[in-house]
Amino acid sequence: MRAMDTRQAVGTSTERYNKKKEAIIAAAVGILNRRGVRGMTLADVAASVDLITTSVTYYFKKKEDLAVACYLRGIARFDALIAEALQEADPPARLLKFLDLYLAMHRCIREGDEAPIAVFNDIRALKEPHLPIVGKAYGQFFRKVRSLFRAPGYEWLDRRMSTARTHMLMEQLYWSVTWLPRYDLDDYGRVRDRMFDIMAHGVAPEGAAWMPSRLPDTPERDLQESQRETFLLAATRLINQRGYRGASVEKISEQLNVTKGSFYHHNEAKDDLVVECFERTFDAMRRVQSAALAERGNYWHKISSAAATLVEFQLSDRGPLLRSSALSALPEPMRIAMVERANRISERFAAMISDGVAEGSIRAVDPYIAAQMLNATLNAAADLPFTIPGVTALDAPTLYAKPVLMGLFSR
Repeated sequence: MRAMDTRQAVGTSTERYNKKKEAIIAAAVGILNRRGVRGMTLADVAASVDLITTSVTYYFKKKEDLAVACYLRGIARFDALIAEALQEADPPARLLKFLDLYLAMHRCIREGDEAPIAVFNDIRALKEPHLPIVGKAYGQFFRKVRSLFRAPGYEWLDRRMSTARTHMLMEQLYWSVTWLPRYDLDDYGRVRDRMFDIMAHGVAPEGAAWMPSRLPDTPERDLQESQRETFLLAATRLINQRGYRGASVEKISEQLNVTKGSFYHHNEAKDDLVVECFERTFDAMRRVQSAALAERGNYWHKISSAAATLVEFQLSDRGPLLRSSALSALPEPMRIAMVERANRISERFAAMISDGVAEGSIRAVDPYIAAQMLNATLNAAADLPFTIPGVTALDAPTLYAKPVLMGLFSR
């Protein structure tokens, strides 16, 4: 009898321990998504679950340990979705199932029935020994998603092509958290169908050729502007690599071979520098959009030229553009202003797609969702060198921009 009582007590204690641990992870995910690895503190997590910091350290000694738990939990949840989707017979059916399962999960999160899921864009802010743990788990998951394209009749999709399409597919899901709240939960079935239609078939009309033009993306600058451009480019690259908080003033100054005093001579604060990096990014995108609209030809040619030019820019010596993940770390007034600028870029793409549909040079797709998916692809192109070693600015447009516009299953 005493042995049974002991086992029950141990079971109750274990259940209580696991329940509290899950609550800590769920609370940490929200903070991690807003502030990144460097911005998350154990004290903030503890306060969000009505604990003191030392109580959280009983479960996770360091905040990096907690960040790893958040990322591994998110990877495991996505892994379960793709494992179920891979039971379908062919790539299109697998893709549709994957989208269906993802949107069902997102719906449960919005309804409060499931915990939020970690956004993976700050993983590189982790260091040894934490980064290899998450990197290995994510690599295994990524390869499983890539097997979605492995089936009879799809042998023409080589490793580089399937890797690029897998990266693009996952970025669509990660980006979708920014625009899905626009839709009522009852509309998720329609959203799924429209996302699948664009992913599978693109926006190009039947018989369209991939022949984009190279558009101008860099304005003429005087020497002073050129020096500032060099400064902003170095900061952009460092923020993309290390995250907003990982790119400290010391690191930025070191990259530019200037002193901290020199940094603050040119920048009142790091937030101001990030805003200027975003302004540089938005200016480049708007400039390419304007050049595309001025091109002769139909809207299919204009949109494909803009996408190809921006993807090439990302991998050129003038790139990359600042990743949108840096938005989450800005103070709220700055973030709101930058989000409004980003939305105007997306709305301009949506208008171009809508005009193309009316003209007949673009398939009848949802302009808003298509523009968001195009934005996700253009934004994520900065990470291609990490995903596909050896990829160049010249081959990236065909490898990465073409599939989002002509469909994941297009040759």
